[in-house]
Amino acid sequence: MSGDPGPRSDTRHSTWRPGALAKPGFPSLAPGFLRAVKTYKRAGRPAAGPYCETRCHCRGVASGVMSGAPPTRMTQRYTVVSLFSGAMGLDIGLEGTGRFQTLAAVEKEPAFCDTIRLNRDQGGTAHEGLVVVESDVGHLCPEDLMARLGLEAGEVDLLVGGPPCQAFSTSGRRASVQDPRGTLLWDFLRFVAIMRPKYFLMENVRGLMSAALRHRPIHLRPEKGGPALDPDEMPGSVLRLFLEDLQGDYRLDIFEVNAANYGAPQIRERVLFFGNRVGDLIEFPAPTHGVPKATKSDNLTLFSEEGGLAESLLPFRTLGEALEGLVEEDPVTLDFSPRKKSFLAMVPPGSNWRALPPEVAELSMGRAYHAKGGRSGWWRRLSMDLPSPTIVTMPNHASTALCHPTETRALTLRECARIQEFPDEWEFVGRPVEQFAQVGNAVPVRLGQVAGQVLADRLDSLEMGRALLVGDKLPPVRQVYLQSHIRTRRWYKDGTTYIRGTECDTSSDYGPPRTTRKETVRGS
Repeated sequence: MSGDPGPRSDTRHSTWRPGALAKPGFPSLAPGFLRAVKTYKRAGRPAAGPYCETRCHCRGVASGVMSGAPPTRMTQRYTVVSLFSGAMGLDIGLEGTGRFQTLAAVEKEPAFCDTIRLNRDQGGTAHEGLVVVESDVGHLCPEDLMARLGLEAGEVDLLVGGPPCQAFSTSGRRASVQDPRGTLLWDFLRFVAIMRPKYFLMENVRGLMSAALRHRPIHLRPEKGGPALDPDEMPGSVLRLFLEDLQGDYRLDIFEVNAANYGAPQIRERVLFFGNRVGDLIEFPAPTHGVPKATKSDNLTLFSEEGGLAESLLPFRTLGEALEGLVEEDPVTLDFSPRKKSFLAMVPPGSNWRALPPEVAELSMGRAYHAKGGRSGWWRRLSMDLPSPTIVTMPNHASTALCHPTETRALTLRECARIQEFPDEWEFVGRPVEQFAQVGNAVPVRLGQVAGQVLADRLDSLEMGRALLVGDKLPPVRQVYLQSHIRTRRWYKDGTTYIRGTECDTSSDYGPPRTTRKETVRGS
């Protein structure tokens, strides 16, 4: 186990000048976060949450804490051990509730660890003694970590982590899991089994739900004339084995969610695994933002505020709102090449390769021009009046372009961090490519805070002796779909290219979702 020598002196970190606070009615997660944490430390109690400065955008989700109202629940800080910590997006969200303190953060990348140390030393974490463990989780002994922290099995309240998910992501080519018990998913289970936390929270991409232990290429599948799939090639076989290996006295509630549904200015689908060994049934809040579900007479678009369920849903937050007031003196960038910029300069705001002349699109895209599906990110210029697409680690790639709406350039590091809702005071260390990796791989801070309030409420009930939602016949595993799939706009249909900001504005919007919640029970 590596020591914690503090930040390296030879690494570069991003610099910026924080912008103004959000406009009235728009809650910004970034400004004032560190001030809230410092107030929290001095007073020994939760500080006002950074979400709501003028009105609550949480609608029943921890509205007291997030709005800054006097706390009516316990003020105890629960202990957290964080694995695969990255730049601590999930941990910032948890600590943003004022109810958690992270005792240790385990991360293998040196630059990422330096980011954590720097922000800890600047007062950015709830626990001044946060231990940064620079180690691969797969090579780390849980008993050694507990000894270093002075913990016995069963003492830590919460174990959290987001094992790297590239093999399960649907955004690129899926990889197979030839030796599943040697992957980081099973390393997380190893820490659960030995540390015995009361609760655990594991985050991953939604593609994990359908991932196979062994991936068979599409052209070799039964529908293409190939033999029947083996059990390990069946969709969902990774999750099946993971659930089989989860220690018997832990039950699990799985939620498929989207950060945009809870006020994040970003479309980002994720799966949250809430496990506990106290027989508790976890409920995750219903979406607070989105498109109201229409009635027969409604003709609603993406940002409608009238009709349907408008009274209970706030409009999606947008890229323009996330970037408002941001002024950068020395931005960290991974910009497009001159060749890429020559094509992007021809794309209007809110459009993509579909806006190019066909011969130019084919020339610029090569074989991808003739592919089917998965091309909406090619030569994509963003729109200020929509949520951002999912923030990625390389915003300058042609096929996953994150081009600024009004300038022909890729989004800067700080712009990406704003969209992920990192505090403006949170600094990133390392080479530009390492800094972008930290931001692009992070759990949206907003999801961390919403999940944190859910867990704080359950831990409060446990501490205060209140009856939990328990029963002898609770299912071992429950899977809940919470409107995670969002399609914010139409790019092309029936020969028509739809561009935001033209007469096609209204017709380019998608209507409300048809499925808002679906629950599946596993086991008996």
